[in-house]
Amino acid sequence: MPEPGATRRSGGLPYTGRPALGGRPAAAALRVACSGEGFARARVFTRDTLRGWSLDHRGDDAALVITELISNAVTHAVPSAAAGPPEVRLGLALGPGGLTLTVSDPGDDAPVFNPSDGSALREHGRGLCIVDALAEEWGWTPRPPAGKTVWATLSTRPLT
Repeated sequence: MPEPGATRRSGGLPYTGRPALGGRPAAAALRVACSGEGFARARVFTRDTLRGWSLDHRGDDAALVITELISNAVTHAVPSAAAGPPEVRLGLALGPGGLTLTVSDPGDDAPVFNPSDGSALREHGRGLCIVDALAEEWGWTPRPPAGKTVWATLSTRPLT
């Protein structure tokens, strides 16, 4: 199990608010209901935001990463959290180092990453392997007094 703040691949924390290049908005956020409608809304929000930032070429990968992170939060963190309407928070931040995608949830447990358990065809448990494959780096940070934020950084370079 990773230590709080641990990352996969290279180190670092998510981009935290410096102005984006070219005068584009630096950040966008959305509260996501833990439902099929909420997941669909998160994907549309992600693609629309990236289109507005002229990053259409990253829309599919970003939507997939967001879907996997939200799915993990809903499956593992929300059920163990205190009572209240179940929701998670999605964040997108654009900076010189890339596009950072975040999902904050009320759970305190670290994400579980099992890349080498030999079950490539298993039905569940592949989400962070997908995130790891698409992201330049990813990790998580605790959110005191309760909860955590799982983040992933994608390159903004055009696909070749």
